[in-house]
Amino acid sequence: MQVLDQHIGGRFAAYNVDCVEFTAQMPDAVIDFSIYSPPFAHLFVYSDSERDMGNVADYETFGATYRHLVREMFRATKPGRISAVHCSDLPTTASKDGVIGLFDLPSVIREAHQAEGWVYHSRVTIWKDPVVEMQRTKAHGLLYKTFRTDASRCRTGMPDYLMIFRKPTGAATEKTPGPVEHDPNVYPVTRWQEIASPVWMTVDQTNVLNVRVVREDADERHLCPLQLDVIERALTLYSNQDDTVFSPFLGIGSEGYQSLKMGRRFIGTELKPAYFLQAVKNLVQAEQDGMDGDLLAVVAAE
Repeated sequence: MQVLDQHIGGRFAAYNVDCVEFTAQMPDAVIDFSIYSPPFAHLFVYSDSERDMGNVADYETFGATYRHLVREMFRATKPGRISAVHCSDLPTTASKDGVIGLFDLPSVIREAHQAEGWVYHSRVTIWKDPVVEMQRTKAHGLLYKTFRTDASRCRTGMPDYLMIFRKPTGAATEKTPGPVEHDPNVYPVTRWQEIASPVWMTVDQTNVLNVRVVREDADERHLCPLQLDVIERALTLYSNQDDTVFSPFLGIGSEGYQSLKMGRRFIGTELKPAYFLQAVKNLVQAEQDGMDGDLLAVVAAE
């Protein structure tokens, strides 16, 4: 394994490295919770590295490559714990795919997990404004002109999904982590009712870390990082304070940033140097904010 760079903080560790090679060397059953957004097959440009999982010829190759990571994450995850994968359907084009439509990427992700032993546990649909999508993509299927002239070519807007997978527990003698518990004084039933909804209608699509500082010419199709709202809800649902959270696709550090802000520990890997360096800056800031918050809490208690 070639580690290009690394940064070890007080509550996080970030590595500029190939995620599959790194995860393969992680000890068994050390991850409490993982959350990430994988490369969307060959839709987005992330880097020109041959190790980049997004640089594949077709969806089948992506699925086969992705399974290696899923297998190692299964081994490294504690029994009974969760992995949450952010994804969406992918638009197909006549020039590349021979037809204008959608490719079901979530099904590829689900099949890879189930093949490696994960239980398909749940799925959240994340509502997105179709008007914003139309303005950004100019997709013919969302244009009002298409609706007026030939509505058979119209489609609905594309939501995001959070695919939830659970590592099953094994024998009765197997050591399992403690439960994920919630204080009703902190998380009242109304909070549970909101995040228990199969459709998250109130995610702020603009609540993301700034990606412009590391955007390069070849990144024009890499749209934005995962919303912090989504990460916060997933962390609330599936992790405790001081749990170890893992993201194999660190990007600019969104999952780690929110994990540290919420009192978790974090491990992340990122292949692209520019993203890695920005992620470290974001993680250091989040860790410092968390330390400041702890200090304020102590002062308030006194």
